[in-house]
Amino acid sequence: MSLRGGFEQQAHCQLFHFTGQLDAYSDKQFGEFLDAHRSASHPLVLDLTHIDFIDSSGLGALVNLAKQCNTDGQQFLVVGNARVVQTVKLVRLEEFLHLQPDLDTALGRLAA
Repeated sequence: MSLRGGFEQQAHCQLFHFTGQLDAYSDKQFGEFLDAHRSASHPLVLDLTHIDFIDSSGLGALVNLAKQCNTDGQQFLVVGNARVVQTVKLVRLEEFLHLQPDLDTALGRLAA
């Protein structure tokens, strides 16, 4: 299964949804999609709740995005399903990626 992305401008943030696999075969596509739609002027929420698989290349893509956001001074939050959360926690990146328990919590955090 390939990676599919979607983008939605919300009142307080840019919301990106991804479905499929975030791995060595799709990390470039992931980065290109974000580069094409991301604006550094609004906080970014990355919804990965429909990701079926993430590997080290996918984690690398998330780290690169987090570094870009930090450089731009852009707030960045990640929401994932159990598989994504387990993988992120395994390599102890939950704080660096600002991992949130669910989408409502992430959006509420930005609205506050």
